[in-house]
Amino acid sequence: MNDKIVVQVENLTKRFGTFTAVNNVSLSVRQGEIFGFLGANGAGKTTVIRMLCGLLLPSSGMGKVAGYDILTQPERIKRAIGYMSQKFSLYPDMTGRENLYFYGAAYGLGRKLIGERVMALSERLSLREFLDRPSKGLPIGWRQRLALAVSTLHHPKILFLDEPTGGVDPAFRRTFWSTLYDLAEEGATIFVTTHYMDEAEYCRRISIMHQGQIIELGTPHELVKKHRAANLEDMFVDLIRKRESDNA
Repeated sequence: MNDKIVVQVENLTKRFGTFTAVNNVSLSVRQGEIFGFLGANGAGKTTVIRMLCGLLLPSSGMGKVAGYDILTQPERIKRAIGYMSQKFSLYPDMTGRENLYFYGAAYGLGRKLIGERVMALSERLSLREFLDRPSKGLPIGWRQRLALAVSTLHHPKILFLDEPTGGVDPAFRRTFWSTLYDLAEEGATIFVTTHYMDEAEYCRRISIMHQGQIIELGTPHELVKKHRAANLEDMFVDLIRKRESDNA
């Protein structure tokens, strides 16, 4: 990891009518960092991710991702990043290989290069025996591996993962995170949302969202120590309970 900032936002806000889903969020992420975005369902994590990925315009605030402005250059951001959504978003009636070739072409890769990268990713993620099966018939863990392969096919510098291991078994989650560590070692920046506290321990830094706002930011160790908690999960639960009690 180096000191280059590749994701930076200031006072990012998103309103849907009278409802404020994201309220004045500010943060920065360095190149090669694994940054965890924590919060309960409905905290605003996915809305932030969608704005950072150029899929949703903010109501106010400013920011840059991979050097591109989130307000004026969303299409450039989309081509510079990898994005794995919370919901499986590949074409279910296409095989894994067909999905990879389709998305590779969409990213402007030549057929030969796509073939080379498909081969490399199938080895890295142990996908070989599943590549030629329809995506809809794959077990959830293998669908997630395929989605990760698609999101990294074009070698993005920044990878946004929205609850990538939801619903999969612990053994698969460990394998998945091992792959993320490898990608970070190779220079990729990983921005990941999760509600699993054991996964948050793998992140260099984490932020905690509650009701659309970031209420804590730091390394897992720093936050546990700051709140005098036994572990990260206790810290998270106590912090959210206190916030809800204060707002009651």
